[in-house]
Amino acid sequence: MQPPFIYLDYNATTPVDAQVLQEMMPYFSTYFGNAASTTHILGWQAQAAVDKARKQVADFIGSEENELIFTSGATESCNLAIKGVFEAYLSKGNHIIALATEHKAVLDTCAALEKKGARISIVPVYPDGLVNLEALKKALCEQTILVCAMLANNETGVIQPIQEIARLTHQHQALLFCDATQAAGKIVFNVNELGADLLCLSGHKIYAPKGIGALFVRRKNPRVYLHEQINGGGHENGLRSGTLNVPALVGLGAACHIAQQNLWDDTQRISTLRARLEHALLDIKGARINGSTKYRLYNTSNICFENIKASDLISKINRRVGVATGSACSAALMQPSYVLQAMGLSPQEAYASIRFSLGKYTTEQEIEKTLKIVLEFF
Repeated sequence: MQPPFIYLDYNATTPVDAQVLQEMMPYFSTYFGNAASTTHILGWQAQAAVDKARKQVADFIGSEENELIFTSGATESCNLAIKGVFEAYLSKGNHIIALATEHKAVLDTCAALEKKGARISIVPVYPDGLVNLEALKKALCEQTILVCAMLANNETGVIQPIQEIARLTHQHQALLFCDATQAAGKIVFNVNELGADLLCLSGHKIYAPKGIGALFVRRKNPRVYLHEQINGGGHENGLRSGTLNVPALVGLGAACHIAQQNLWDDTQRISTLRARLEHALLDIKGARINGSTKYRLYNTSNICFENIKASDLISKINRRVGVATGSACSAALMQPSYVLQAMGLSPQEAYASIRFSLGKYTTEQEIEKTLKIVLEFF
């Protein structure tokens, strides 16, 4: 019999919560209507479910309901936010700033816009992964229309000072786009307190299904304008056409509601488990944590094991323990993590680094078993 598999890759994706799935199930068959069908009860039921989900997500991030655009996930939200602002604000300028450690959904979108006339500035980070605010100040100018800053990094868990970034951004009458995909459900935040003008999240990072996400677009102080990127039908206030995925939206709303209720309990329990994991792994000669240990998500541990190849370790344990060398979106590239290299690690050090990311289903027994399996390698 195969031993139980231990999943410690929650930053890549999460299983759908049983309660979330239960909420979703009726909307696959019993209440299967199109939310845009306004002439009969099935359409009304679907629209009511969408309205409820929109309120739950809005409550989760502290926005108004009419400030949310539902998308297929964070990648689409990043594209809509960045491309949408670029096309809507060309009369002001063409300059976009992004942190060097942003997700590829941001960096690749910026690179695509550069080919269309955008001027892109990449702001460096310090060795702890935190933004170099002086470099950001120097990069900002009258032509800057957008700054992209991730709330919490998916590889290291490092939490950026978004409020300070927002203050600097707004001094130049530019907009701030905050990718909160990895932070959602792990830390409490409010879009107004952060100062974000646009913000995205994704369902599959918070125990909802894959293929569903949301983009917050501020409607006042200032009102943000976007050019739509998907045409046809005028759904979502004309900004994202396409039939709404009602079951997935129900799941996203339910997951946001559950996260609000359970956040503190999850934080305490999971941070204790991570501390146990790190305490043992850092006893290995040459092992060290990548990134800030003060400003970091409670579930994430990115560790460099000196003089080994992470791929060798992973190949020994990947049928028993699921961990990662970096972002799942970049794993197929077989290159050292650009996030870690932006923090000053050499390619060899990046290749020697492993991300452990815990979740709400991680148990103490799993951590002890993981330690036994990993320590066998050394």
